[in-house]
Amino acid sequence: MLEAKFTIGHEAGLQARPAALFVQVASRFASRIWVVKGLKKVNAKSIMGVMSLGIRQGDEVTIIVEGEDESKAMTTIQRLIDSNFSEVPHNSAS
Repeated sequence: MLEAKFTIGHEAGLQARPAALFVQVASRFASRIWVVKGLKKVNAKSIMGVMSLGIRQGDEVTIIVEGEDESKAMTTIQRLIDSNFSEVPHNSAS
């Protein structure tokens, strides 16, 4: 299991287009992926779940990844967040 904290920099937070890109990237992987904000934990592959967190610019979230491709999944999600959702990274080598 991998766990990392990220601060969301996109002006829309994790809503609308950034949320859709995030779910699209998470859905590529076999691993179970969760987004945690405060006391709420949701499936990162669920657009409604991700949007229900109400993540805004500057909010800190924790990403938890568990499964056979967890390293690749975490690296790819980190690249997406680091790019400020301006690019959809290809699956990365671990």
